[in-house]
Amino acid sequence: MATALKSTDVAERLKALEGWELAGAGIRKTYAFKNYYETMAFVNGVAWIAHRADHHPDLEVGYNKCTVHYSTHSVTGLSAKDFESAAKVEALLSG
Repeated sequence: MATALKSTDVAERLKALEGWELAGAGIRKTYAFKNYYETMAFVNGVAWIAHRADHHPDLEVGYNKCTVHYSTHSVTGLSAKDFESAAKVEALLSG
């Protein structure tokens, strides 16, 4: 069972995720791409991460961008799993 993180824990974990920001009861980041193909490849990678972790973000997808939004509905806020999943998404684009 997930537990909600305290605001101090959220702030500390957010520092480790470049470009991510608080958004309501969650965290989000918008990624930019050259074209639709790159955007869809990224979306498929996020879908695989979500499937493996059984933790699914909201995605807003456009031609050359995708916004990823994580929150934990069962705690009405953020849990460690949100930050772990966001870090895995970040790893998709690292060297």
